[in-house]
Amino acid sequence: MAEGERITARQRAILTAIVESYIETGEPVGSGTIAGTIARVRAGGGHAAGLSSATVRNEMAELANDGLLEQPHTSAGRVPTARAFRMYVERLSGARLPSDPQRTNVESRRLHLESQIDTSFAGVTGTQAMLERTSHVLATVSSGVGVAVAMVASGDMLEHVHFSRLGKGSVLAVVVTRSGLVRDRMLTVEADVTAHELEAAANFLNEHFRGWSIERVRAEIGRLVEREQSEVQRLLSSVEQLWAGAVPEGVAGVQTVVVEGVANLLGARGVGSAEEIARLREVLSALEAKQRLVELLDAYIDAKQESVRVIFDLEEHAPEMAGLVLIAAPARMAGDGHGTVGVIGPKRIHYENTMNAVSYIAQVFERMLHPPA
Repeated sequence: MAEGERITARQRAILTAIVESYIETGEPVGSGTIAGTIARVRAGGGHAAGLSSATVRNEMAELANDGLLEQPHTSAGRVPTARAFRMYVERLSGARLPSDPQRTNVESRRLHLESQIDTSFAGVTGTQAMLERTSHVLATVSSGVGVAVAMVASGDMLEHVHFSRLGKGSVLAVVVTRSGLVRDRMLTVEADVTAHELEAAANFLNEHFRGWSIERVRAEIGRLVEREQSEVQRLLSSVEQLWAGAVPEGVAGVQTVVVEGVANLLGARGVGSAEEIARLREVLSALEAKQRLVELLDAYIDAKQESVRVIFDLEEHAPEMAGLVLIAAPARMAGDGHGTVGVIGPKRIHYENTMNAVSYIAQVFERMLHPPA
């Protein structure tokens, strides 16, 4: 039995109204507010039209007993639990019946959103530009953190490499491919290297391997290191170490991550206490550490899935993400390439808009980067 089948239609309508009110205001919801909301949809034929505050209060008590509502502090109002949010999302994900009075409004909002997204992507070409626009649009639509990840297969060709010294033993590597993908990665090197040595290593890679597949570059560098026993040995060793860091072995291609909207979390989480500020810093660090973010997405999003997935228990994989929700979907690209588009935000995020945006942008992503033959 699905969780939503355990409650009555009236309770489901009340719970939906509570979740939507909480998303809108962030405040505990009282029975009087819900009774008024339900009364306003009476003309639409809602199942629970005409309920009194007392009736709503009794139903809310039942929902609380079922673990769908909780009462923070001594407030008279209730807030939805994670289970309630899951049930709400399941309802949004399910097919609406033709007789649903909200169907027309929902379809109208969806089509308007898709039109806005199409306008936002007009004129965008190339993988990197797609990623940047995707993260920007998702952050704007959701008021959360927009995330776009792309993995271009190892057959993609190298266009340019650049290394920058950030400090002792710390290097920024930037790899640009022919498809337009840009990968930046922070490296920690065993032996400190000078700016001159980094420039020499980048020049060597650019002069000898531009136009080579990512996979062939690694193999050829390894062969050269084994063969050379001259003064260029040190250079080759540095090149091998830097390239291995920029494109780690076992990674079937070049992966890039674009994140936008991190500042949105500052206003969304109600930051106040020292403990909350410390937790927020952990979240921001995890988002900035892009490899950590990739691991999180890989843990929950399967490239074979066909629809948007909403994850509420991020803390199981990343404790610092407690209280946040991930809404994401796979995005397919040309050849063996693949990606993920999604949003990370508070549980109070606007689910309908965000889920529709993620789903549609995944289709746009595939259409623009994997055109029909």
